[in-house]
Amino acid sequence: MVQQSFDNLPRLVYSVCSKYGNRKPAFKFKKDGIYTEINYSELWDNIEEFALGLMSLGFKQGDRIGIVSENRIEWLIADVAIASIGAITVPLFPSTTPKQEEYIFNDCTATGVVVSNFYQLNKIKGIQNNVPTLRHFIILDNVDTSPETDLSIKTFQEILNIGKISRARDQRDKIIQERINKIKPEDILTIIYTSGTTGDPKGVVLTHYNIVSNVLASAKSIKFGEEDVFLSYLPWCHAYEHTVIYAAFLCGALIALAESIDTISINIKEIKPTLMTTVPRLLEIIRKRIQSQIAKENKIKQKIFNWAFGIGIKYALELSKKEPSTFLINKYKIADKLVFSKIRQKLGIDSIKFISGGAPLNVDVNLFFWALGYKVYEGYGLTEASPVVSVTREDDVEFGTVGKPLEGVEVMIAEDGEILVRGPNVMRGYWNDLSATQLAIDENNWLYTGDVGHFTERGNLKITDRKKYIFVNSGGKNIAPQQIENLITQSQYVDQCIIIGDGREYNTALILPNFEELKKLAEVLEIKYNSISELVSNDKIIKIIKNDIDRLQKDLSKFERVRKFALLTESFSVDTGELSPKLSVKRHVVERKYSELIDQLYKME
Repeated sequence: MVQQSFDNLPRLVYSVCSKYGNRKPAFKFKKDGIYTEINYSELWDNIEEFALGLMSLGFKQGDRIGIVSENRIEWLIADVAIASIGAITVPLFPSTTPKQEEYIFNDCTATGVVVSNFYQLNKIKGIQNNVPTLRHFIILDNVDTSPETDLSIKTFQEILNIGKISRARDQRDKIIQERINKIKPEDILTIIYTSGTTGDPKGVVLTHYNIVSNVLASAKSIKFGEEDVFLSYLPWCHAYEHTVIYAAFLCGALIALAESIDTISINIKEIKPTLMTTVPRLLEIIRKRIQSQIAKENKIKQKIFNWAFGIGIKYALELSKKEPSTFLINKYKIADKLVFSKIRQKLGIDSIKFISGGAPLNVDVNLFFWALGYKVYEGYGLTEASPVVSVTREDDVEFGTVGKPLEGVEVMIAEDGEILVRGPNVMRGYWNDLSATQLAIDENNWLYTGDVGHFTERGNLKITDRKKYIFVNSGGKNIAPQQIENLITQSQYVDQCIIIGDGREYNTALILPNFEELKKLAEVLEIKYNSISELVSNDKIIKIIKNDIDRLQKDLSKFERVRKFALLTESFSVDTGELSPKLSVKRHVVERKYSELIDQLYKME
């Protein structure tokens, strides 16, 4: 049980590093294709040296410093070092476009940015003239910057070397500790930008108190231990993995870094983790691969699998309600020996706990893994709550729910069903946006999540709908459909557009064309047609609209872009139910009406 209490993140990290020292590794990661480790003492030395190096460059308390990088040990060192001098991290996805980076760094008036490689550096340099506050650029790769005439560019190693010189001059090594001691719980730790339902992204302001309280409460609920090996593949710039990483670290678990999402199956076999956080998409992929392999087997093996799987489902359901009967336990043991153990052996891990979050997890997917012998626990949260609100407890699994609230976190269901959250994890507000903050948090400090749900009889939270238009794809990325729709409707050929993608791998769109413009286009292209259906299904028409949509989406991130679309033949109206009296589109009505068409868009090509 976690009993420690800390008032800021650097103090938490320093305490854990002091506790374990050289006794065990803290992180494991590949370097030049070979796994290497760093122990806690080495980790803190690097953090302290990097922090001193930042101070030598002139960074001070309250400065905003961006981090644009894939997961790597230098990311975490930079994150804690920036916090240790009282500065504020602004983490961004590596896939963030230059235009989005320009907006964010101007909005938070960033004075420096840490990037992973030259590709990310060139993106920033391309917008540098439009962000006048940016003064320093630090590249994590150990590359030669000597050809660069811009003295504002330094490598990670150069910053460490500057810090080492500073430490040599001050044998007491008290400079950073003094800085850490000055950090107050209410001071800002990080600003994480997240998409709103309309307009530009909003900066979620999270304090040391917000994050540390959520780390402590998460560590108690998820129950990491020193014997655990935690494999991390989700982006650390996302609030979800950012908090859970520090929860695992706090408990002394060995944290292994996956090389990338593409190598996750290989890394799982190499690392053999006991615990992973994940998004539903990975679980969906694993399930499909297993099902695909089963489909290739002969009929006898398929029949045996189906028999075992049926027992596994019954066993999982009984396990969630009460202790299964001895008869069912024995049947499951046989099914496990004949089928499930062999599947787990092929996957490379015999026993693991998954913590699924970031998007809704299909109950069928969850049951599939429990039947196979893998435990999957669901969590719920949002960036504005640092982010974890609730999580399934190991001794209280109720499929289709996201567990009970964390210790110290209050959850209330409003009259209209919206989930409200209050507690030490709730953000200070949105950066430079008082009106948005006041809409999100009321005078009693309740955060309005925009999600709809209720508590079950067992006291577990069940999410039933999304009140806000914003949705989350199966990869855990927040997507604001209205701003994408607004872009696409700028096309002269598009009248209305509905983005689909909640819980899906990618975005699709239902497009109501501007029929008059299409008719004109048909005349120019000398296209003959007898009906609107023939017109919208013409390959030339579809290609022109696709080119126009791609042009309009060029500044969006890859996960925001519409990959496929369908052209509709009937206009939306109040009479047919797609429009409200205010003439706004009723999304649920449209999605229900065209559900078969939507399913076709997601069928494999």
